[in-house]
Amino acid sequence: MKRLVLALSLFLLLVWTGAPAGQSDLQTTFDHLLDTYVRDGYVYYHALQRDRSGLDRYVASLDVPRKTVESWAKPVQEAFWVNAYNAIVLRTVIDGYPIRVRSTQYPAKSIRQIPGAFDALKHRVGGDSLTLDEMEKNVIAKFGDARLVLALGRGALGSGRLHSEVYLGSNLDAQLELVVKECAERISCIKIDRDKNLVEVTPIVSWREDVFVQTFAADGRKVWPNRTPVEQAVAAMAYPRVFSSEREFLTANTFQMKYGEFDWRLNDLTGGLPE
Repeated sequence: MKRLVLALSLFLLLVWTGAPAGQSDLQTTFDHLLDTYVRDGYVYYHALQRDRSGLDRYVASLDVPRKTVESWAKPVQEAFWVNAYNAIVLRTVIDGYPIRVRSTQYPAKSIRQIPGAFDALKHRVGGDSLTLDEMEKNVIAKFGDARLVLALGRGALGSGRLHSEVYLGSNLDAQLELVVKECAERISCIKIDRDKNLVEVTPIVSWREDVFVQTFAADGRKVWPNRTPVEQAVAAMAYPRVFSSEREFLTANTFQMKYGEFDWRLNDLTGGLPE
């Protein structure tokens, strides 16, 4: 029943926004693939590779004319681009799976071992030919909502948790709020260490500092007026979503903030959880 309701919602949403005929079916297919092969952010890449036809069709459907995409409501556009990014990351991984080691700079099996995965391989999306980095920097970040950046599944343990469902314009705000809540709860995203008087935050914030400041800093200026804009943004993002003892720690305003290391290990569930 849940899948039937979702499929109907996708169809009505895409018809209302003027999406091309057939795209709703393909998005429902992508949703089914996420539901089948993604578990708590981890992916059964080997199984997905063997059942890749639906993913390939969905990625091929993303080359919608730019004017068509721009005619959609903003939340629908945002959901379209996040889904596109996440789908292309999945396809990039299975195209190179099993991933062989090419560099000692990144972990074995990392998506970063695939040459040009983020900065060279081009994909047809929304009427343009874009790399994943270009999609993130020039399109997704331009929407001005850092929650979208956190929703991007980068094929790595250090990224936001890949969800087992597509993002929908009709439910996007609630889905993105869950993304930020999950960030605050995961030490790979935000780690509050009261013993060390330290807040350690994902380097994703430093990669897109402007959009995090734009999204969250205004809420932090009154509470943390002596802080830098990015510190205000991180504190404001975390504050309503952490334990009361951690909120007291943040309010005391004596903490130091630093960026952690990004964990590029592949979020592969094939054969069990990554070590």
